Amino acid sequence: MGTNNIISTGLHHLGVPYLYNAPPFQTNTFDCSSFIQYIFHKNGITLPRNSRQQFQIGSEISLKKIERGDLLFFTTSKRRKRAGIEKIGHVALYLGNGKILHTFRQGKKVKITKLKSHWKKGLIGARRIHMNQTEKDDN
Repeated sequence: MGTNNIISTGLHHLGVPYLYNAPPFQTNTFDCSSFIQYIFHKNGITLPRNSRQQFQIGSEISLKKIERGDLLFFTTSKRRKRAGIEKIGHVALYLGNGKILHTFRQGKKVKITKLKSHWKKGLIGARRIHMNQTEKDDN
């Protein structure tokens, strides 16, 4: 199934260093959205480059109904007071069992994190990307 392959691709890159605005389609460094874009791309799904653009792709999912492989979108301290999708500053892949796969902040790496208080407070939406999804589908 596609979701398992996407998760496996992501897990293969655990420990890759974080770099803000990392170049797309390479594996030396990632930021949150280049990581998501890369692991979906390796599985034949084209996503846009940044988290706000990625939020506009796929199907909106209630936060109570998230499943493995869904994308979770978060606000950040710098974006919290903005409106609409401009609030979005982070994206992560939901692994199930309250865990997310992502990379964040300078000096950090691709890692698995529990979806606990800090992350839950900033969680503002979820999307399910369909296996035949491309960035042109919603235009």
